[in-house]
This record gives sequence, structure tokens and C-alpha cells, in this order.
Amino acid sequence: MADVRLVNVNKKFGSVVANEDVNLHIKDAEFFTLLGPSGCGKTTTLRIIAGLETPDTGEIYIGDRLVNELPPGKRNIAMVFQNYALYPHMTVFDNIAFPLKVAKLPQTEIAIKVKWALDLLRIEELENRKPRQLSGGQQQRVAVGRAVVRQPDAFLLDEPLSNLDALLRLRMRSELKRLFRDIKATVIYVTHDQVEAMTMAKRIAVMRYGKIEQLATPQGIYHCPRTRFIAGFIGSPPMNFLDGTLTEKNGKSYIDLGPFSTEIPPKAAELIKEKATSSKVIFGIRPEDIIIQKKKVPKQVESYLCEVYVVEPLGSELLVNLNIGENIVKVKTDPSLDVNIGEKIWTRFRKDKIHVFDSKTEELIF
Repeated sequence: MADVRLVNVNKKFGSVVANEDVNLHIKDAEFFTLLGPSGCGKTTTLRIIAGLETPDTGEIYIGDRLVNELPPGKRNIAMVFQNYALYPHMTVFDNIAFPLKVAKLPQTEIAIKVKWALDLLRIEELENRKPRQLSGGQQQRVAVGRAVVRQPDAFLLDEPLSNLDALLRLRMRSELKRLFRDIKATVIYVTHDQVEAMTMAKRIAVMRYGKIEQLATPQGIYHCPRTRFIAGFIGSPPMNFLDGTLTEKNGKSYIDLGPFSTEIPPKAAELIKEKATSSKVIFGIRPEDIIIQKKKVPKQVESYLCEVYVVEPLGSELLVNLNIGENIVKVKTDPSLDVNIGEKIWTRFRKDKIHVFDSKTEELIF
């Protein structure tokens, strides 16, 4: 395997910017994910690495080789597409063997390598079937087998699970993660599904408008999102946002959220005042960082009385939607809590989990 580097890569399609100053270093044997909404540039980035698109400027390295001028077939990479692209007239064995036959390997070596891939993916009994005789999950395994058997420097996967049903996607996520870890593969994985990215990747690059907006571990992106966009894109349900105004009263600092104000610690207040472009800020809190209860909390604990808008039972947890001014705020709580629409309930925030974003730049302040 090998590391993959992109240095100042730019790509336009007419007036549309697909990549702008993209710099990446994917380490050897790392599972790396490009994450973002449709049109953010993640697939273009993958296609540039593969050689299917040519960058306007910038350099692409696979291992120690500058590969800008090399065609896809000379880059020693393997790609798994969304639609798997299996040959319908070939058996599973022949589909997996195809790249080895193109490389003119001896038949005995081809047979050994294909048998290894079939065993690895636990599809030995399917070797004589045609693609039309396979389920979606089985076709996906064959597509991965065709990539794995080549033992390339890097694997490029473009939304390979998007055509599978939810239950099969869940199973295949864990299987792919284990597979690529076992073979110590360098993997660049493109997805718009933040759950896939969070559960599979060692590091994630979140893209928007052709740029990398944040590059970090899944935990780093979840707990310290660099912008409001990332905070709202990562998490299910996503972070709650409320427009706020910085205020002071009796020597203490608050964020006025409309129906009520929440106090902020002195150090946080100093940082916010220093970095904010105005007194207007965006208050962010994740659903699991809001505490609700039916009984009134002690007076010394800051809490607010809110109305239940709707209740969504999910089995292992309960989503309670609260009316806070003109906003609906989602709360994750214990499924045993008995609350009903229209009921008043006491609400408080975990102060160490509050996020504050600048209202103009939408960048994280605190």
C-alpha cells in the first residue's frame, strides 16, 4: 500500500469550482473519508486521484510517484463505484479475475488470487453465478473482490453502499471496515452519509463548495465543529441552533435567546467578546446535551420552562421536540420519560457542551 497526497489541487468545470486549493495527505493503510453534500467536490477529488479527471493546477502523488501524467491504468489504484459495474455475462469468478487476466498473469496465479478473494469475502459458493443471480450485497462483495484481488496501492470507493437497503448497509459498513483493516489497505472513501463517515473513517475531510472545511478525526469533528455548517451536517439529529445576543447584567455575561437568557462562564465570555464580529451570535447545543425533567430543579440551577411540541419514541431513546420561541429544539433523552404534547417541562443545558458561532462568519468561537 502507499500514502496519497494532493498538493494545491484546483479544478473548474466552466464557471463551476469543483476543487479549490485542495491539500490532503492520506497516510499509508489509513481509512480516509471525503464527506459532504451533493456538489461539494468530493467525487471530483476522487476522480482526480484516479486519473479520470485532470486537475487544472496542482500535483497528485501516490507513494513517491507524481502521477499527474499517468493514465488510470498506470496508477495502481482500484476503484469501486456506486453501481458496481459488474460484467453481466461473466461469472463471479471471471468478474474478479478480469483485471488479473488483463494484466496477463498466469492462470495458476489467477486462480490462487481469486480463491483468496472469494475466501476473504466469504462468497466461495457464488463463484459460478452471474451478477443477475446475486443480491445487492453479494454484488457489492464481488465488486470489492475485483478491487482487492489486484492488491493496489490504494482503494478508491465512491458511495459503494448507497444502493443497499438500510439493514444491509449497516452490516456492510462493519464488514468493509474490518476487511480493509485486515489487509492494511489505504482507502479513500466518498460518501454524503455522515453516519458512514463517522463509523468507518480514521479521519474525515468535510467538503463544501469545493473546499475542505474541516479535516479531523470523527470525534474531533463531532465535538469541535469548525463552522455552523459542519455542526449541522454531522450528528443525527444535528445540533440545535438559536440566534442569540451577548448581554451583561450585574457583572455576569449572558446570551439572550429570546424567551430566556443563559449565563456563560467568564473565560468563555472573554473569548467570545474577543473573537465575535458583533454582539450577535449563534448558540449551538446537541440534542443529547440538553437535560429535561418534569420536576422543577433547585433555584440555584439555571433552568427554563418549555412546552413540548411533539414526542418521537425511537425505542432505545426518546426525541422530545420543544418550543423555544419561534424555534423547535430537539432533545435526546431516556425512553422511560413520560411526556405529552403541550406539556410544560423543565429544561437546562450542559454548560460544558455549549457551542457559540459568529453570526456573520458562522465560524466557531467557543
